[in-house]
Amino acid sequence: MSIIKPNNNTISAITALPAGVGGKVLQIVTANTSSRVTTTSTSFVTASNGLTVNITPSSTSNKVFVMASTCIRNNNNESYTTATIFRDSTNLGNSNLGMGTVWSKVSALINVPHTMQYLDSPSSTSQLTYQVYFRAVGSGTAYLNGIDNNNQGTITAFEISG
Repeated sequence: MSIIKPNNNTISAITALPAGVGGKVLQIVTANTSSRVTTTSTSFVTASNGLTVNITPSSTSNKVFVMASTCIRNNNNESYTTATIFRDSTNLGNSNLGMGTVWSKVSALINVPHTMQYLDSPSSTSQLTYQVYFRAVGSGTAYLNGIDNNNQGTITAFEISG
């Protein structure tokens, strides 16, 4: 394939990476939902609202780049909501605060956009499940994906050649 520049000079497009060079995207899986989920649990729980994807790497040397975007909040004064991404039963974020935390004040109960991303090296050719988990820190109700069912949450996983 060629690309022609406006001054009629031709340059070649890169259509494949040289042998032994990683970084090529091999597959992409994505899921989205507008369903809100709540919990009062102080332990990480699955969102169970569609923010989950399954991907099967083709080689143990390949990586999986996963990213999720949602909104989080807590309805109680001086309480937190934290969210993270799990691969199967493994928390890919911090064991306590996940991949991000929102602090709530009664006068400012707003949805806070929350984006998480992680480059995983699972060393597997088995099906892997990546899913958003969240929890309340302190008291109150933790909200994931908004106050109502009008926010769009998304999770996407990319298999990257190793």
